Amino acid sequence: MSAVVSSLRRPLITGNKTYHQITEDLISPTEKTPTKEWVIGFVLSVAVLTYGVFCILWTIWIGIGSWNLNRTINWSWDITNFVWWIGIGHAGTLISAILLLFRQKWRTGVNRAAEAMTIFAVMCAGLFPLIHMGRIWLAMFILPYPNTRGPLWPNFNSPLLWDVFAISTYLTVSLLFWYTGLVPDFATVRDRAKGLRRKIYNTLSFGWTGSAKHWQRWESLSLVLAGLSTPLVLSVHTIVSFDFATSVIPGWHTTIFPPYFVAGAIFSGFAMVLTLMIITRKLLHLEDYITVEHIESMNKVILLTGTIVGVAYLTELFISWYSGYVYEQFAFFNRALGPYWWSYFGMMFCNVISPQFFWKKSWRRNITLTFFLSILVNIGMWFERFVIIATTLARDYLPSSWSLYTPSWVEIGIYMGTFGLFFTLFLIFVRVAPVVAVAEVKSILKSAGDQYVGENATHKHHHHHEDHGDDHGHNKEHH
Repeated sequence: MSAVVSSLRRPLITGNKTYHQITEDLISPTEKTPTKEWVIGFVLSVAVLTYGVFCILWTIWIGIGSWNLNRTINWSWDITNFVWWIGIGHAGTLISAILLLFRQKWRTGVNRAAEAMTIFAVMCAGLFPLIHMGRIWLAMFILPYPNTRGPLWPNFNSPLLWDVFAISTYLTVSLLFWYTGLVPDFATVRDRAKGLRRKIYNTLSFGWTGSAKHWQRWESLSLVLAGLSTPLVLSVHTIVSFDFATSVIPGWHTTIFPPYFVAGAIFSGFAMVLTLMIITRKLLHLEDYITVEHIESMNKVILLTGTIVGVAYLTELFISWYSGYVYEQFAFFNRALGPYWWSYFGMMFCNVISPQFFWKKSWRRNITLTFFLSILVNIGMWFERFVIIATTLARDYLPSSWSLYTPSWVEIGIYMGTFGLFFTLFLIFVRVAPVVAVAEVKSILKSAGDQYVGENATHKHHHHHEDHGDDHGHNKEHH
């Protein structure tokens, strides 16, 4: 019965591919000369990155005074963008780790790009706390080392310090997870390469031969890393939310923040994966590997997390009214009807209303609509962070200290620069590594391809012997 049901499922890889064709399709983009589109994209990204670096140097040279922060709003675009980038980095680990543990086969088409995106997004996020110091050359004060200055020691009770630990752990585990998945694919690239390229990829693949022992170790390592990074998905954004929730500012001091931030992070992360994958699949002609099925599955996650975020917004409004606490009520009244009303309604529209289009199956499978909505979601999630931070701080307990905030050209430049960094890294990644995990796609070919051959437990062994005999040519050479 289950075999019949499985055979009725739409295939995750279309086009009746053989193992050799999969290798050709996914490895060849790393071997050809770059296309015109890639070169244009790369030049633009590097130009934007250069401008961003100039703005960062300007900040360090002139000081934080070059930003439009004031006595009331002393945290704004920097922390907004920090939280936004961390959120975008969330989908990679979720797709890789949690879906691997749940044995969801559709993850194989998108996990590699999502993991790469996680690492690049966390790198973009990490910039903001560093430059927010202002006097970056005094950064040694933040490290816990025995010193003669007495009380100068990190405050281990501060959620900002927990942030450092959470995010550095998250980056390390994500990097290991991503690289582990790349090792067999680097070996495949090596076996097709010559000269210096072959040597470089041989180093990158740690002398992988594709033996059964190697596969066994590779799979157990992947599971261990998945188990480690699953709690990180929940803890990282929970700790980011503690930056706000542990303060006593009305509008921040709420217990709903951790689950609400985690749902929002997964929501924006999946939207960013969709934005990137739809462009990549078009430019690299990967329609057979990143199918409409993948896009539909991801849209379901966006619908779920978007609805959770919507419920959280409404819960916040209800609790502020129900609390009877004047300052809390005013904070929410000010969000919706104060000077930043446009960001509040922008957030509500983009995050709560736009994902509801995905209830309809034909719209979930419409690539143009998905692309448009995925961009809307990311704009909405940026608005959400801005609403939480800027509008809450703009009007505090004392009307005499109220003020408004607009970003300076330096802040806008730094934010644009992080996009430059993100896309530069992503474009380099697309050139040097297969953007879809070759080994993992091959492992699901027999159970998910067009030529459906029962859910047979040995499909992985087929894949290891049939394919890696073909790709890892040096096995034959040795024998």
